[in-house]
Amino acid sequence: MGISVASCAARRVAQVSWSSAGRSTATRSRAHTAGLYEFKNLSSLVAEVDLVVSCCPPHAALATAKQVAACNFSGLYVDANAVAPITAASIAKVVKSAGANYVDGGVIGPPAVESGTTRLYLSGARAPDVADVFKGSALEAVSIGTDECAASTLKMAYAAWTKGSLAMLIAVAALAKRGGVASELRDEWARSQPQLHARLERDAGTQAHKAWRFAGEMDEIAQTFSDLGLPNDFHHGASTIYSALDSFWSRTDEIPLEELIAALLAELAEQ
Repeated sequence: MGISVASCAARRVAQVSWSSAGRSTATRSRAHTAGLYEFKNLSSLVAEVDLVVSCCPPHAALATAKQVAACNFSGLYVDANAVAPITAASIAKVVKSAGANYVDGGVIGPPAVESGTTRLYLSGARAPDVADVFKGSALEAVSIGTDECAASTLKMAYAAWTKGSLAMLIAVAALAKRGGVASELRDEWARSQPQLHARLERDAGTQAHKAWRFAGEMDEIAQTFSDLGLPNDFHHGASTIYSALDSFWSRTDEIPLEELIAALLAELAEQ
């Protein structure tokens, strides 16, 4: 996702940069292919750029903001991560304390390679300025007002269904497997709700290697539900489901559903 955001910005920005410190060979290769300008560390990058876009796993979003703030960044900071509004507010406070301006962001869709697939929702006083950076690119940037947490709230609401419902389908499949009715459930789904098994087969195996990231996102969604006075138990449960699948993080192939369910049940049995 990060490299697609950078590539889209490069259509209108003369120089898009990245920090290579601690990054993998694969990341270096993607950055080189995209033509990004390399800085060896974060402090040297921050000293030279006007705009920082943070696009990382949810659990690292606040820490990343603190690292940038520690470099005394005074430009425009965009947090484009899947975090709860309360986390977004904390990030805003951190970067503002160093003199930066803050824009909240939330990405909905896959990495932005083709137009029409991916939106970057933005909110805050300078959201239109950030949207202009991506104008005409495959990443559709949409400004939704001045509320500095609105983009994160929208992202949480959207992912609460998309990734949350996938976790439920995986959990239901595990229940049926453990209860000895997996084939019967599959047959009934084929008759009455064929879209459910189709989605389970299509998405579970292709998304399993991202489960370690989804777990943190579910916790952020649960926090959002709680902060808005709504029950948060379901998404804490979804976090548990995804956490139990984090052993697949290094896989790049499509995981067979039976293997995924077996691994989930084995991991949960040990907890």
